[in-house]
Amino acid sequence: MTSNISQSYPYSRESETERAAAVAAAIAANAGLEATIASEAVPLDAGDAWWTYHHGGCGGTLHVAGYALDRHAVYVVCDRCGKTALR
Repeated sequence: MTSNISQSYPYSRESETERAAAVAAAIAANAGLEATIASEAVPLDAGDAWWTYHHGGCGGTLHVAGYALDRHAVYVVCDRCGKTALR
């Protein structure tokens, strides 16, 4: 289940390559995260750059992992702790 964690304002920007690598690393480091993302989000449209957000809970960075299935929001994942949220 997702939760709204940390700030809702963009922190920085990253390229599509950086975003994809960060999400892949978070999935590799957190068991079950890939299934969670697949069940709660749909893939992204093509994009050159994406916003990142600061995760105050653990100090990690939230990276866009898709679009929320049931809400009008982007679905993000923390690169440090693997938590998910809507932005």
